[in-house]
Amino acid sequence: MRPLLDFFARHEPKGSRLMHAKSGLGAVVAMTLVGAVAALTGYPMLMAPLGATAVLLFAQPASPLAQPANVFGGYGLAVAFAAVAVLLWPEHHWWVATICVGVVIAAMLVFRVTHPPAGAVPLVAVAGPIAPGTLAGAVLAGAACLVAVAVVHHRLPPRIPYPRRLDAKQPG
Repeated sequence: MRPLLDFFARHEPKGSRLMHAKSGLGAVVAMTLVGAVAALTGYPMLMAPLGATAVLLFAQPASPLAQPANVFGGYGLAVAFAAVAVLLWPEHHWWVATICVGVVIAAMLVFRVTHPPAGAVPLVAVAGPIAPGTLAGAVLAGAACLVAVAVVHHRLPPRIPYPRRLDAKQPG
């Protein structure tokens, strides 16, 4: 019975209700900006990977996975590999997406820019299908909106350092 309970144990520390509300409000503002830019540009920017990025940026801003280098690096690698896959296999076979997800994960690890939501970009590219240029523009513009709002948001009280500074003590 004990091993089963480990699956349901909560490992996140308790936070303050004020910080929870601030995080939720920040995500609303950021995703509203993404939606507004999508409406103005016609880019399909309201996509699941960007919603997952908002969770990291506003709920876990100290995480290495939420840092701007990881957001842009992870998405940059993902759209590059997804674009190549879509251009090489225009039939949009499901197995192309699965291979591309693995390649994107390996590349993010090699370049030390892991951003989990970026792993979903190849799935979006193949399931869409969205033209590679449109996908790149939508993902990178959406990421830029989210990071910009996060930078301003975390400077408002109660303040949280974001992005993390290089000279800040790193765990481990």
